[in-house]
Amino acid sequence: MASTREEIQSELEDQVAQLSKQVAALTKTMSKRSADVLADGRESASELYGELHDRFYEALPGIRKQARVAQKTAQDNPVAAALVGVAVFGLLAALLVRR
Repeated sequence: MASTREEIQSELEDQVAQLSKQVAALTKTMSKRSADVLADGRESASELYGELHDRFYEALPGIRKQARVAQKTAQDNPVAAALVGVAVFGLLAALLVRR
């Protein structure tokens, strides 16, 4: 089984060529799959955005009403509103410091 140097080199070149073709095919497959995943991700994000927009839009009148009630309460009781504001600020500061 004595192979000449030229035969060995030729076999190695053939193997390298085959591997190059396989790498090219894998690269093409990976590119297609990543494009499909990206498209699916965009579609999912678009659906999520639409759903959140619809829910927020439906809740907006109630949020506005509660904001007006809170504003009126704060105007009627400025000391209590200031105390609540300080308490909320303190809680947020404590949470940020803990992290």
